[in-house]
Amino acid sequence: MSQAQEFFYKLPGTPGGNRPGAHRSRSVGSGMSFASHRKLIDQPDPRRLDLRASLRDVRRDWLVKVYRQNSSVTIQAIVDVSASMHFGGTRSKLKVVEDFINALGYSAFRHGDAVGLLAFDDKARDDIYMPPRTNRGAGITMAETLAENTQVATARKGSLSGLSDCASQLGAASSLVFLISDFHMPLNSLSAVIREFGGSTIVPIVVWDPSETRPPDKNGWLSVRDAESGRRRQLWLRDSTRKQWLANVSRRRSELTEAFTDQDIQPFFMEGEFNPEQLTQYFMEMVS
Repeated sequence: MSQAQEFFYKLPGTPGGNRPGAHRSRSVGSGMSFASHRKLIDQPDPRRLDLRASLRDVRRDWLVKVYRQNSSVTIQAIVDVSASMHFGGTRSKLKVVEDFINALGYSAFRHGDAVGLLAFDDKARDDIYMPPRTNRGAGITMAETLAENTQVATARKGSLSGLSDCASQLGAASSLVFLISDFHMPLNSLSAVIREFGGSTIVPIVVWDPSETRPPDKNGWLSVRDAESGRRRQLWLRDSTRKQWLANVSRRRSELTEAFTDQDIQPFFMEGEFNPEQLTQYFMEMVS
């Protein structure tokens, strides 16, 4: 596992929350963003007294300024640990996910946010779970939990029903949810599953390996294996096969993008390695 890298994230809107943090919120407190005026008797803080507003008030009340405080949020990472996620050329997709999980924990700590971990294949994996916590080592602990419980490749397929099981385990306080998978599964019920997450901000992380998306350059016999079912197939790789391979990848990318954008969600594609700068750019575009 590589050293944790930091990325920056912002949430659209103004989530609620009483714990101080780095995000705009609806909560009032010791912040810098002016919210409204209140009567001094209701908000007994003479340091916030606004003399000009008090003189203009028709009821001649003493008025104090009330500010919105920045608050923390709760983040959840939900990881697909099915058979296809164990595939990879140089490194498996799950190893790349461990890098992201480590970075997520470190970034959440720097933002003052709590972060937790869930996992699924054809159902929720209760053995891979960590409740939301706020500490410096949360990312390392989550990545180690993921690694320890995925050392042996499973024969189970990933499914939206497994993702739905995880959605039912989330608390209402989860503000930001990362859905991490290669999404090699039918998408016909994706909209219904997304609605199960309520008002949370959803960020799909689509994890693909370069050997999935880029065919070999040379022609010849090629032995391929379905990562989910384990079935093997022999094919003769030639220019037309290579062209069809790339077309299938492009079509699947378009299908995923369309399925998520129908829910006003933009997926983030992570191919081969985790790039924190690209994810930071993704969030900047989300809230712009």
